[in-house]
Amino acid sequence: MTETNCPFCDSGDRVLKENEHAKVVLSNPRKVPGHFLVLPKRHVDQPWDLTKDELGDIFDLIFFVEQKIIGKLGDGCDVRQNYRPFMQRGNLSVSHIHFHVIPRALEDYIYQVSEKYDTELFADLDPLEAREVAKLLQQ
Repeated sequence: MTETNCPFCDSGDRVLKENEHAKVVLSNPRKVPGHFLVLPKRHVDQPWDLTKDELGDIFDLIFFVEQKIIGKLGDGCDVRQNYRPFMQRGNLSVSHIHFHVIPRALEDYIYQVSEKYDTELFADLDPLEAREVAKLLQQ
């Protein structure tokens, strides 16, 4: 299934690597050189709608990309998937589920412009909060 006007359903010549259920493209716009996206070929909005075969193929490609970029574009990488249906679709928000694979290094560009400020966001986990939030997984 494809969705009309979905840039990931119609990725055409942007595909750099693929397998039966997933494909890799360069992110555009990108955060750093070598910022890849790994996505299912089928249009999927919600992460829990991915099949086991799609998840397996997606992670096979994620691991492939990680092994290619570590030591060349960075010393490690971040793998990230965002589910934000509240955001308006546009250049930075596409409703086709995708995983970011981003090369990283100590005190790299991403760290310099944003993550060095992340320590201010963290708070100690309160035991009451931990119990209450953990209950969500038991329902």
